[in-house]
Amino acid sequence: MRLDRFYPIFDSVAWLERMLPLGVKLVQLRIKDTPEVELLPIISRAQALCRQHGAVLVVNDHWRVAIEAGCDWLHLGQEDLDEADLPAIRRAGLRLGISTHDHDELDRALLLGPDYVALGPVYPTILKKMKWEQQGLERVTEWKRLVGELPLVAIGGMRVERAAGAFAAGADIVSVVTDITLHDDPEARARDWIEVTR
Repeated sequence: MRLDRFYPIFDSVAWLERMLPLGVKLVQLRIKDTPEVELLPIISRAQALCRQHGAVLVVNDHWRVAIEAGCDWLHLGQEDLDEADLPAIRRAGLRLGISTHDHDELDRALLLGPDYVALGPVYPTILKKMKWEQQGLERVTEWKRLVGELPLVAIGGMRVERAAGAFAAGADIVSVVTDITLHDDPEARARDWIEVTR
């Protein structure tokens, strides 16, 4: 299955309701501060919305709920990998994306047979405090050489103006958060992203 090149990340179903009608075809739902027991109806609603709009939903972290909701895709960070039951995830048929920030993490990810690998932060990011400096486009090129045919997601500080450079460096997919969610006109910005990635 070929994934769309534009991969926004949102923290609520309300964002999906705004963005999916614009033509977003690949989206991650990353909810961090809601108790897991409250997540099933939220993720089930997100999955239904994505199917309605012909989009792929990727659930961040909450693998048990993703399985229960019948989702198709899961994204795990390195810390999440420590807690996740990978055999159960695979038995459920979930496809898996994994975050990486250095060579050790990439080696670990590739041993797990992921369906995509994410590298970040490509540029400085305001989304969360990270111990890694920006990776830069040279690292994107290096990662693409190392992952081969596996889809490579560039994330971190991505803006519309930086998309072409990321693709030229070897990224297959560009992931974005604040360039949309903090924009004065998120819908217009999402349309810009769709235009530069299609």
